[in-house]
Amino acid sequence: MLKNDNDLLVVCKKYRKELFEKFVQVGQGHPGSVFSMIEIVVTLFYKNFIRFDKIKNTFIDKILISKGHATVALYPILRDFGIIKEEEWNNWGISQSQLRVFGNISIPGIDVTSGSLGHGLGVGCGLALSYKIDKLDKKVYVVISEGELYEGSTWEALLFASHHKLDNLVVIIDINSLIILGTTKDCLNLGKIKNKIESFDVEVDECDGHDLDELNKLLLKKNNKTKFILAKTTKGKGFSLMENKANWHYWNKLNQKEVELCLSEIL
Repeated sequence: MLKNDNDLLVVCKKYRKELFEKFVQVGQGHPGSVFSMIEIVVTLFYKNFIRFDKIKNTFIDKILISKGHATVALYPILRDFGIIKEEEWNNWGISQSQLRVFGNISIPGIDVTSGSLGHGLGVGCGLALSYKIDKLDKKVYVVISEGELYEGSTWEALLFASHHKLDNLVVIIDINSLIILGTTKDCLNLGKIKNKIESFDVEVDECDGHDLDELNKLLLKKNNKTKFILAKTTKGKGFSLMENKANWHYWNKLNQKEVELCLSEIL
């Protein structure tokens, strides 16, 4: 298993390139949201926070991508762990494949059908509580967007997590400051997110969501309460055509010159 951050940077570039090429092939998707969280999911899987049972060929811990439009960030990782078959990845966008733009539980390694925003944290709370009741050594990682803080269900789940002291639950908020309609500051200012979440008596830390070392250190940090990591990211990270641009929430048709530009930037 790769451990060195330099190696993992190579892995991040590899996945960005593969996912970009797949978006071009499929002709749809949500690249801005996917590319903002690559370092987050690479750290979780390749630093062994989401533990893998080689004998059973399954993951011990769970990861839920609440912002379901970005679930495809997991597909190449699951392929490389042998959970998703290589042919399913290769066929996606060409012929029949089980892979979809939005993840669902019919896809191996995907444990929640998401897309309707604001529900992933509630599902994560339920799993985490069940593991505590059954005294199972399993953690639940939930990735949400700051846009999901517009959803009342997210705050209800936060209350639940705090009340039940779900110390086996880790919530990573991908804060790229953009939603479909523009900046979160202009659409509906969320104010001081850290202060708001800390008021629920959970542990809250902040970091650069593209810094592998910072992510690793915060994930290693011991906690006895639900852990929140506010990861500041760049929407469309890695591609100048997409970075910090709300319209790249969705896929935009590119000409060959633009495709070549994007590929040259990620080499």
